[in-house]
Amino acid sequence: MDLAVLLPFLVNVIVGGLVLGAVYAIIALGYTMVYGVLQLINFAHSEVFVTGAVVGFEIFRVLKDVALDGYVKLLIALVSAMLVSGTLNVVIERLAYRPLRNAPKLVPLITAIGVSLILQDVLRVIEGLQGRFDLTYTLPTAFTTKFCAAASSCAPLGDALRKVGIDVQLKDVVLLAVSGLSLAVLNYLVNHTRLGTAIRAVAQDRVTSGLMGIDSNRMISATFAIGGALGGISGVLFGMKFGTVNAYSGFDPGIIAFTAAVLGGIGSIPGAVLGGLTLGVIQNLIGVTNVLGSVVGSANLGAIDASYQRIGAFIVLVLILIFKPTGLLGKSNVEKV
Repeated sequence: MDLAVLLPFLVNVIVGGLVLGAVYAIIALGYTMVYGVLQLINFAHSEVFVTGAVVGFEIFRVLKDVALDGYVKLLIALVSAMLVSGTLNVVIERLAYRPLRNAPKLVPLITAIGVSLILQDVLRVIEGLQGRFDLTYTLPTAFTTKFCAAASSCAPLGDALRKVGIDVQLKDVVLLAVSGLSLAVLNYLVNHTRLGTAIRAVAQDRVTSGLMGIDSNRMISATFAIGGALGGISGVLFGMKFGTVNAYSGFDPGIIAFTAAVLGGIGSIPGAVLGGLTLGVIQNLIGVTNVLGSVVGSANLGAIDASYQRIGAFIVLVLILIFKPTGLLGKSNVEKV
């Protein structure tokens, strides 16, 4: 085993896993925000997230030849995706969930699955009418270059990374930065603003908060708007990370992000982040196990490839829920948001 080869390889895998996990974490936050207030698993969130990815694709496509800085294009894509996905989520809540608010919990759950399927076909029709199915992101050239391609172009940090063999694209750094900023803004909004206090009050006790003068319908709509905006951000980040999206791209990352929310403790914002990062690293490690097998000279490891990624994620989930049913950061007396 050559440690000089193995260690940089593992660091690259972990960094890639953190980038992937950051995307999962932002998606998971959309699930956990809604669950924290309504105790509802919004399975349509995966399509809200894909809608954001489609909006991001269209913005980058339209601005491809426009003389704007790449970061300005990214900002326009993110804001547009947030607005569209946030509005879509509010409309879904108003039309599909609010009339069923007092129905048995199974009814809105089935409705959420139905809305998810409807949105898939709506997206397919919209893009299909333009002759498109798989949407390939056209990113500014700077985002696809390595963070530190050569010593002459490296900042001190980048030069240190290059010397130990760590290969990071600029878009990976951007993805982590946007994810971290989104989490910081969400944390401030929920814990340090009047809106966040009102949302937490509704999550704690909807009836009592209403008696205190808080409009629960407005707060629930605000929660869906925030969750949808997070879905829009994660959609653009997903498109940047993987390069191609279509109307059905939301299923796998949606299920994994929901798993991340449960793993961290459904209803817990820090739990959603921890769960997303954990699953991202685990998936990336499993995905390159066959390469790792060749590095360490193990034929058994070489038999495991990326097709086992989802299996590994769910095995970890099952083990966590066996020994800690509330998730890593969940509490039995749930303080939901």
